[in-house]
Amino acid sequence: MTDLSRLIIPRGFRFGATKAGLKASGRPDFALIVADAPASAAAAFTANRVTAAPLIVDKQHLTATKGKVRVVAINAGNANCATGKAGLDAAKATCEAAAKVFGCKSEEVFPSSTGVIGKLLPAEKLIDVMPSLAASLGSESDHFIEVAQAIMTTDLVEKTAFARLEVAGPDGTTKEICIAGVGKGSGMIHPQLVPHATMLVYILTDAAVEPGILDEYLRSAIEVSFNRISVDGDTSTNDTVLLLASGASGASIGQGDAAFATALTQVCTSLARQIVADGEGVTHVVELHIEGAASDADALRVAKAIAHSPLVKTAWAGCDPNWGRLAAAIGYSGAQIDPDRIDISFGELVICRDGGRAADFDEVSAHAYISQPEFSISIQLHQGEGRCVFWTTDLTHQYIHINADYST
Repeated sequence: MTDLSRLIIPRGFRFGATKAGLKASGRPDFALIVADAPASAAAAFTANRVTAAPLIVDKQHLTATKGKVRVVAINAGNANCATGKAGLDAAKATCEAAAKVFGCKSEEVFPSSTGVIGKLLPAEKLIDVMPSLAASLGSESDHFIEVAQAIMTTDLVEKTAFARLEVAGPDGTTKEICIAGVGKGSGMIHPQLVPHATMLVYILTDAAVEPGILDEYLRSAIEVSFNRISVDGDTSTNDTVLLLASGASGASIGQGDAAFATALTQVCTSLARQIVADGEGVTHVVELHIEGAASDADALRVAKAIAHSPLVKTAWAGCDPNWGRLAAAIGYSGAQIDPDRIDISFGELVICRDGGRAADFDEVSAHAYISQPEFSISIQLHQGEGRCVFWTTDLTHQYIHINADYST
């Protein structure tokens, strides 16, 4: 249960959620985030070429408004993907209804969906409950948590992250900026967000930031957070990260503000790690440190090869210190390597040295180490200065159980 007293809610937004009847469980499944005035926006979307209808609409709307959003409308229980023109019509109808309720342009509405692919979205259910939901919106912590809970699908817990920083105003006074993030994701998690079950993330700040500058901050934060996680290697059709800036704090952020960039990255990284930790059927969370690669891109290739290997992931599930599977994944990753110079450590335990079993390899200690719910693995390739940190999970029987009958 989230401690509401610790939540940091940015000014200039209202929140709420309700039951629209999309989830078979009967739980809340429709949420709104509403800016008091059109907020600056930056977004990144899935690289999957099968793209859900709301994402197509979102891109059109952001272009039309030059990066302004007034209302975010999120439904769970239906992905509104692979539904053709009917899916686009449903997303647009939702936007038009929101525009009427909140007195804004339909292009200022940002729709999102998550759930089963291939089923028509009954937009009328969302439209019917929108007026009553609009009347119940609030700016307090409990309203924010309503959103976090309503967008969950196979998630077991809500996911939120917060940051606060102080900046000097033009008049010499100090102003406080708040950043809050809410997200969902548990399965179908291997985001490949561009430019450059589904992951949806909404990050809000009360700083004043121009859309183009906001986009620069978001891209940088995404690259070391959401683009560095994987549960199952599947890239969703609906992956979305949206960053909104209301400007309600009265503090402006320009390019190159290190404190703001750091705070935003911290929020993104926290949400990314929470998504991994809540992965479907997960019993182990693994932090991979790839160092000494020929380039950062090569380091990422190695991390992904390991993170997506069923043999590696099932070994982790069984707490089996089978480092040979790691070596094999490194070998087929496509990265530049020298097999005789690979070093592997589990935490502080040296497992592999110069491409072979370390002389002091202790299988009992290694087994005990990776029996922990969270552990780290370090790989040194001795090829250059490239590096990355990547978070992933094991693969368990429970994951298969969840996904074997997901749509039924």
